[in-house]
Amino acid sequence: MPLSENRETVVLLHGLGLNRFAMARLACALQRDGYRVINLSYASRDIPLEQLAADWLPAMLRAQNIDTARRLHFVTHSMGGILLRLYLRDHTRPHLGRIVMLAPPNHGSEVADRLSNNPAFRLFTGLNGHRLGTGPDSLPRQLGPLDADVGIIAGDRSLNPFFSAWIGRPNDGKVSGERTSLAGTRDHDTVPLSNTGLQWRAPVIAQIKTYLRSGKFIHTPSSL
Repeated sequence: MPLSENRETVVLLHGLGLNRFAMARLACALQRDGYRVINLSYASRDIPLEQLAADWLPAMLRAQNIDTARRLHFVTHSMGGILLRLYLRDHTRPHLGRIVMLAPPNHGSEVADRLSNNPAFRLFTGLNGHRLGTGPDSLPRQLGPLDADVGIIAGDRSLNPFFSAWIGRPNDGKVSGERTSLAGTRDHDTVPLSNTGLQWRAPVIAQIKTYLRSGKFIHTPSSL
């Protein structure tokens, strides 16, 4: 067994409409800390989330020999958190470590509610975007609790005043901080950043590394 495969491993799952490049800075930072990092790209617009969770993600993890890892951590951005919840709902990982979710729409997004029938929104977000609303039939609302060591980081700055007006409470332009919450979460932090900027900023990366090590965030006045 290669030594690199026996290290603590972190799997990165990007958000809707993005690819592994969106998590590249975080991947480099975690590698410098000694983790084995698996930074994946997936067809977030073209394949239903259920299929990604049932077929694609298990196959990718098998190909990476993740069963050899001492502990398996996950860091997700936005819709990547919903993909992970779907996966863990049906797959038991006995060596599961910690999970950090960045801006996860755990209770859906009002933006998806307002734009679900908009052709441009459908074109950009594909098969999955319109399913991330806040109604009882939306995919996030159908998922149960997650029995895992989870920390969540939410943003409260928006680059889109129209989306923020639809959300109507502190938000990152796509999801409110309140709707990122998840029952059983160990810790929750809010930073003055937008949804798209979270995974790139050094203070957020520092919080991710802190949580993976200790299971809690450092709560101090923000210097961002």
